[in-house]
Amino acid sequence: MLFILVTGMPGSGKTIVAEVASELGIPVYTMGDVVREETLKRYGVITPELMVETSRKMREEFGEEIIAIKTVEKVLREAGHVEAVLIDGVRSLVEVEVFKRYGRTVIVAVHASPTTRFKRLLERKRPGDPSTYEEFVKRDRVELSLGIGNVIALADYMIVNEGSLEEARSTARRILLSLVKAHGEGSSGSGG
Repeated sequence: MLFILVTGMPGSGKTIVAEVASELGIPVYTMGDVVREETLKRYGVITPELMVETSRKMREEFGEEIIAIKTVEKVLREAGHVEAVLIDGVRSLVEVEVFKRYGRTVIVAVHASPTTRFKRLLERKRPGDPSTYEEFVKRDRVELSLGIGNVIALADYMIVNEGSLEEARSTARRILLSLVKAHGEGSSGSGG
């Protein structure tokens, strides 16, 4: 199985890549869903603060790999015999290593400048999104402390998302199609 691991800072445009994957028939799994489910189980309610706390506690109690392990379990339980899946929200090299145990991995990073990302986060108004630049910087520091910068630095593909939505979608589509095609050729050919 090919695991297409999508990473990027908050507001960079990871959702665009996930949407394009869905349109292409590639199953999408979001690592944050594992945290959401666990937060609901532990607290009966989901808030951004409780999600951060749950994520921290899960890693403390079960190790840095836990969210990736639970995501892989979900993929293996639900995905059947698909050639490729997209995993949204990989944040550390420890998590990347978990996926490597179960198949081939390719990292796709989505990048946008802090100014662009802050503007997008203000516009989308998702619960937990920062409302001040100070909150934005604090959230970035939390993400970076988890090791997301290392995953971005080692990405196989980089989508720079500073232009139009259509440009980002087009780039994502081109990359995803080439990955699925290359994986299909490799797996049916010489055992790759």
